[in-house]
Amino acid sequence: MIPKAIAAMAIACGNTLKKEKDSTALELSETKKQQDSAIVVGANSTEEYLPLLQEKKVGVVANQTSIIFKHHNPEDSTIKPFTHLVDSLLSLNIDIEKVFAPEHGFRGMADAGEHVKDGTDAKTGIPIISLYGKNRKPTSSQLDSLDIVVFDIQDVGVRFYTYIATMQLVMEACAEKGIPVLVLDRPNPNGHYVDGPTMEIEHKGFLGLTPIPLVYGMTIGEYAHMINNEGWLENGIKADLTVINLRNYNHNSVYNIPVRPSPNLPNQTAINLYPSLGLFEGTNINAGRGTESQFQRYGAPFLDSTSYDFSYTPKPNFGSKNPKHSEKKCFGKDLSSWPRMSEVSLKWLIDAYNNATDKKLVFNRGGFTKHAGTEKLQQQIEAGLSEKEIKESWQKDLNNFRKIRSKYLLYN
Repeated sequence: MIPKAIAAMAIACGNTLKKEKDSTALELSETKKQQDSAIVVGANSTEEYLPLLQEKKVGVVANQTSIIFKHHNPEDSTIKPFTHLVDSLLSLNIDIEKVFAPEHGFRGMADAGEHVKDGTDAKTGIPIISLYGKNRKPTSSQLDSLDIVVFDIQDVGVRFYTYIATMQLVMEACAEKGIPVLVLDRPNPNGHYVDGPTMEIEHKGFLGLTPIPLVYGMTIGEYAHMINNEGWLENGIKADLTVINLRNYNHNSVYNIPVRPSPNLPNQTAINLYPSLGLFEGTNINAGRGTESQFQRYGAPFLDSTSYDFSYTPKPNFGSKNPKHSEKKCFGKDLSSWPRMSEVSLKWLIDAYNNATDKKLVFNRGGFTKHAGTEKLQQQIEAGLSEKEIKESWQKDLNNFRKIRSKYLLYN
């Protein structure tokens, strides 16, 4: 007969083991739920698009953000949690004939606005054709021999961020040649709102090819459908377009981009502030280039030092060889701890203008109009209008755009 104490101990041990087993099962279940509910980018849905690429001569429009995520052990820092799309496709015996590189280049190392040269990828030996050098639209000869073009670049949802212009020109060139375009969709980290001035068509350029607001609240795949169906390609032609959709994504999803989409957007705060602080690119005020807090601060030597308790000195660095006011003390504001934005803010631009010791130094007229997409914004700030008054003047255009946008949303 088993003593009561030993029996009780056995029961207790059994219960403990059962609890531990149940706990482990629950943790595994929760992990699986998290994995099942995690956002899946278009590039990861290989089963959907590989059949479209097999036995085809493929061109790829890509940069450092064109990645396929893989399951990994987060405790093992020696293994990257992703593979570049080009490397992955090559390993799957897809015939990649050439890579087209946007602003900042295939590996994302060039300064903003710096011409990117044609070349050869050192890792793969594939020819690289720049779409930010001699031409920004693929030429007919550059598309010769291709059967299909894949576009896979991470966007940040701001009109003057040039990757969407590159996509539009690629779609246009391919439509003219009768070459299908495959867009692998990615989340828009600023896709949770629509705001800002709408571009006026007379200011059309590479910082804005279509009459959309500064922040348009669409993924790059949704926007591709809009371009195609709103007749925005030259002469109203249409591309043979396929979009590989995201899974588990909606427009309120918070998405942290794991790779810098460009050299001067180092983190989520910078990306979120970019729609507002990016307007400083059209002024003579530094927006953090030449520091490690790009688009998380602003300042200039000609802002009144008595109005600010923050200052910094821009210096040449990665992504900014010649920052505004290099080696000069700039007075301004630090916004690196600012909470997540759901609107375009003009308060910092108005603040800087009001505190300039010489207001003639603030605006770079041509550059600011290109970024804003309109001459009105500068005129309104110079006239002393409040942020509320300026934003009220945007509403009619924003409401019209929202109606068009609603036709192309792939996600809630």
